[in-house]
Amino acid sequence: MDSLINISEGASLGMHSLAYMAAKKPEKLNTKSLADKLDASKAHLSKVLQKLHKAGFVESYRGPTGGYTLSKSPKTVTLLDIYEVIEGKVEVEECPLGKEECMFENCIFNDTLHGVENEIYETLKNINLSNFAKEIQL
Repeated sequence: MDSLINISEGASLGMHSLAYMAAKKPEKLNTKSLADKLDASKAHLSKVLQKLHKAGFVESYRGPTGGYTLSKSPKTVTLLDIYEVIEGKVEVEECPLGKEECMFENCIFNDTLHGVENEIYETLKNINLSNFAKEIQL
């Protein structure tokens, strides 16, 4: 089923992984257990966790008892922060389609899509991991 709002699998994995880590903090979670919990590819999740580690969101521990832990306070990490680590910096532009000029004299969207884009941006910016830490079923 198609959706009007599409968040990539990588961004979704990043958000869900860190939300789960926030709920399980300070427990170390390995890639296999996280992949099983999220019903995700271990290989894809590994790439996402590497990006999050490089950006300083998670600590990585090697060895048989290794895994990942959230390295920042859940109160300071927003869904937008995670999205931007995975997908790159978000630029909210005047035209949500990225066009410099409209082909019509007056935009057929009448700035409506720009407003929706701003709302999504602000929503992701205002939701932090502490919102989920107690609600996640462990």
